[in-house]
Amino acid sequence: MKTTKSPRRVLLVAHLTGRLCLPDYSHRSSPKKFTQPQLFACLVLKEFLQLDYRKLAALLRDAPELTAEIGLKSVPHFTTFQKAADRLLLAPQARKLLDETLNVARRRKQLKSRSHLAALDGTGWESHHVSSYFVKRRASCSKYWQKTTYKTFPKAGVLCDTRSHLILAIVPGQGPGPDIKHFRRALDEAIMRQPIDALVADAGYDAEHSHEYAREECGVNTFIPPLIGRPTKKGPSGFWRRRMTRVLKRSRYTQRWQSETVNSMLKRLMGSALRARRYQAKCRELHLRALTLNVMIVRRKRVFYKAVPTGFLTRMK
Repeated sequence: MKTTKSPRRVLLVAHLTGRLCLPDYSHRSSPKKFTQPQLFACLVLKEFLQLDYRKLAALLRDAPELTAEIGLKSVPHFTTFQKAADRLLLAPQARKLLDETLNVARRRKQLKSRSHLAALDGTGWESHHVSSYFVKRRASCSKYWQKTTYKTFPKAGVLCDTRSHLILAIVPGQGPGPDIKHFRRALDEAIMRQPIDALVADAGYDAEHSHEYAREECGVNTFIPPLIGRPTKKGPSGFWRRRMTRVLKRSRYTQRWQSETVNSMLKRLMGSALRARRYQAKCRELHLRALTLNVMIVRRKRVFYKAVPTGFLTRMK
């Protein structure tokens, strides 16, 4: 099977991230056939190439040069990848990996030590690989037991740096529902990883308490259009919402489209439908997609690679 240079670079950056963040083995009594950084790099490669676990194992068997890059002496069984995903992509572990992708980006000077502007937006994915035409036809079926409709879908709040498009925080969830419910969690996770001066978000996050929490407790200037509620000739209630009507047009809110760009990158590069079926598995897959996008951004230029815990990076051949 022919491989290109791009998957090799993604694999190397993902392996580097794993080496800087994960221990080699999850337990002292583990079989020690594969390291956790190697398995994480393979999972990122799977998402990058839009494969399932079986196809990933087949690819690695057909492309030994990829396994040689990360020191894999044998190709894991596809169930090994599935179990590794269940273990490595739990929320606490996924947050650590996301932290490390940003650390690597800072060392490569792709991410500044402080984000002058960040953008937040919510976006949804398809639950299954089913065409919208099929769902539409089945939903209009006269026999109720043959109808096909989906009441819920995977959804996530994505907070990104507008300059680099790196994801600073992702909060997986389930839709439909208001975007504002993940505002505080996304902001808290982002400022733990990266200082932020200003945040722009659409009207889905409009609320006086959103401005108060971000500005007074987190020290982040917020720019959100005050459009929530029924149309009225009266001005919006609340000090910060009234202020938005005066300053929003001459503020940096015009850069909010950067969040739409990141959401588009997630869906164009890795697909708009998730492969997982259970809720927790969908959350893990969304974490993996955010990690994969950050790795793809980091590998754009010539990367510096030496997978050692000290963080010293040398130029990759």
